Amino acid sequence: MTDNKEPIVVDKIESIKIEEEMQGAYLEYAMSVIAGRALPDVRDGLKPVHRRILFSMYGLGNTYDKRYLKSARTVGDVIGKYHPHGDSAVYNALVRMAQDFSMRYMLIDGQGNFGSVDGDSAAAMRYTEARMTRFAGHLLSDLEKETVEFGPNYDGTMEEPKVLPSKIPNLLVNGSNGIAVGMSTNIPPHNVGEVLRGTIAIIDNPQIEFDELMKIIPGPDLPTAGIISNISGIRAAYKYGKGSFTMTGRAIIESIGKDKEAIVVIELPYQVNKSTWIENIASLVRDKEIEGITDLRDESNREGMRVVIELRKGEASQIVLNNLYAKTQLRTNFGVIMLAIENGRPRLFSLKDSIVAFIDHRRDVVTKRCVFELRKARDREHLLEGLRIALDQIDAVVDFLKKTKDAKTAKEGLQDNFKLSERQAQAVLDMRLQRLTAIETQKLISELEEIKTEINYLNLVLGSDIELMKVIKAELTEMLDHYGDKRRSEISLADDKGFNAEDFLQDEQVVVTITNSGYAKRSSVEDYRSQGRGGKGIKGADTGKDDDFVKDIFVASTLSYLLCFTNLGRLHWLKVHQVPEMSRTARGRPLVQLLQLVSGEEVLSILPIKEFVENKYIVMATKQGVIKKTDLMAFSNIRAAGIIAIAFDDGDSLVKAALSDGKQDIFVATKLGQSIRFSEEDVRDMGRNARGVRGIKLDDKDAVVGMEIFPTEENDKDKLSILSVSTLGYGKRTPLNEYRTQGRGGSGIINIKVTDKIGELVAVKLVRDGDDAIVISNVGQLIRTPVSEIREIGRNTQGVRVINMDDGESVKAFAITREVDESQVEETSSGEKLN
Repeated sequence: MTDNKEPIVVDKIESIKIEEEMQGAYLEYAMSVIAGRALPDVRDGLKPVHRRILFSMYGLGNTYDKRYLKSARTVGDVIGKYHPHGDSAVYNALVRMAQDFSMRYMLIDGQGNFGSVDGDSAAAMRYTEARMTRFAGHLLSDLEKETVEFGPNYDGTMEEPKVLPSKIPNLLVNGSNGIAVGMSTNIPPHNVGEVLRGTIAIIDNPQIEFDELMKIIPGPDLPTAGIISNISGIRAAYKYGKGSFTMTGRAIIESIGKDKEAIVVIELPYQVNKSTWIENIASLVRDKEIEGITDLRDESNREGMRVVIELRKGEASQIVLNNLYAKTQLRTNFGVIMLAIENGRPRLFSLKDSIVAFIDHRRDVVTKRCVFELRKARDREHLLEGLRIALDQIDAVVDFLKKTKDAKTAKEGLQDNFKLSERQAQAVLDMRLQRLTAIETQKLISELEEIKTEINYLNLVLGSDIELMKVIKAELTEMLDHYGDKRRSEISLADDKGFNAEDFLQDEQVVVTITNSGYAKRSSVEDYRSQGRGGKGIKGADTGKDDDFVKDIFVASTLSYLLCFTNLGRLHWLKVHQVPEMSRTARGRPLVQLLQLVSGEEVLSILPIKEFVENKYIVMATKQGVIKKTDLMAFSNIRAAGIIAIAFDDGDSLVKAALSDGKQDIFVATKLGQSIRFSEEDVRDMGRNARGVRGIKLDDKDAVVGMEIFPTEENDKDKLSILSVSTLGYGKRTPLNEYRTQGRGGSGIINIKVTDKIGELVAVKLVRDGDDAIVISNVGQLIRTPVSEIREIGRNTQGVRVINMDDGESVKAFAITREVDESQVEETSSGEKLN
């Protein structure tokens, strides 16, 4: 059998790249999820599903003053008309709006089982009933007055609002959370009274300062109450749109017998599942991670939450409570991301910006409402004017109507004879005889006057932004008077960084030692107080190696920081208490075991810091003569693997890092004997990823071998000198006044006369009388000598022999150290180096 069908002719086949098609399709999908599902609108604070639920209930007349309807009725209406998704997704959204532990101000009034803080699911939608709350009604107020834009539903058969008029800034009041594609939002609930007062304050003063606004809206107000802390995190969230704060449950200590107490938890942090939390405590007790608990029971009822944790007799309740805070969700963080949709696009909002967006929305809504009401008022005025004309000439009108043969002729005659419009003439014809009574006539005249007054008022509002804002402010004040309530969550001003290992450590002074080969330890200060003042000192460590020695020793607090700078220009961050505690004579533990160093990375400088403060700087010098100064605060947030402290050119590396106050002098020395001294103020403050600026101009074969920071105090200058040591074992001390201050970036002046006899310069150190110099050769030979025995001479000299070496031997490095005695421990402030 022959197929007689015509062949299909394709006029044009267009080739497209699959990656471009996939990219475009994915972007369309992403924007659909972002704008149409996961993120709320900044104007009404609702996602599409919540908006559709409320609009559907509004259409069903399911308002707060009407009877409840089955939840299944509402869900079916929503998915059938507006939201083409699964019924469970819609019902879950409806349920959440009816939970007093999820919403600060519920939008749905539920009847039946709508779940619990224990994580219990709501009953099936066929069993529960719901209606809108009165609060939710204000989100839809004036919807019928053409106040917002409508658009077609998913199949184009109906229309739905793209946003609700919303008299209340619901985005902040009830918050929102959602995960879109590549972004998410997490906005906490707030107290409606505070938000409304903040909104009114911005209307009164659009230039209100951030701190003034935060006095009105000090922080979130969570449905489950609790205690909120970390004011700095709240400020960051309100100012920049991102931040975090700490939520702590409220617990009280009750006495339940002689020397026996119980911890009673009456409030949990927001969104914490009570049952899961109790199971977690039981697990920790079973695994002996939390000790002292003998019984755990949930006594919660409809009157409130009450979880009783009985303690062993004589147990310290505060310690157990601290462990509950540290190891369970009794204390947890809320990460704020104030992301919402504005004009169809996602945007990160500050607190003020979100309120301003709501005010702009209300300005638009009230303007459209006034336009609608003005049109209706003018229509009514027009009809009333026609009726008034007819009543003023009622006898003539009646005589005329008696003589007309039909309604059409009567209508046309009224228009011609009494100068009425078509609509006015029809109104006269439709007028009932009772309107001719004196009382009804007076009512008509009074209504006309009221309409004229209303028209004048609406014209005034539409013609003046000041009057428009008065209307908005009056409506906000009305909402405030009706819904303003007390704050539930307490805002704590106490230190709120949460519990960590440091909360269980005593802040005490310890002695930290670092050896030349990279071993570190900390020891008790008491270990260095075994002899009286004026002694010769005691042995600080047994390095276990002939070529190793203690090169850094300082007293610091256990809670101080150690900033470890490496040759690769990276900074690693270590707390003093993380350095192993060992005896005075122990060698210590390798730094490579304490820091996440990479292959070839070596710690060059360790700076003890008590705290990160303003007006302190880290000065760095590189082998190729680059100098960089960075604010100390830039290093306050370090990752475990370290961060970049300075960027290098190829072949360059870090020589040294030092702490400064930004007003001192920088001294740089090179291996060919040159040096330069310049003011630190010549180096501008730079970010961590910057390269730096030229500190000294180098010859092709020259390189920087050392850097020191010269003190500004005149008394200190007299006691200090520069110690230079060369590769062939020669050294000298030179007074600081030998080095004049120059401009940064020059070739400098001679520091030491480099010849074949003494070799190249190895390093320079700032020393004082009483210090010891330890010089070590490449074959492990080591000598320790007081710096006072090294001759103090001028710059343009070779120096004297410090160490005798065999042929082929050379100085590898040298360091400055001193023994620690009681006087040094007592007189040294926390974090100050002793060497």
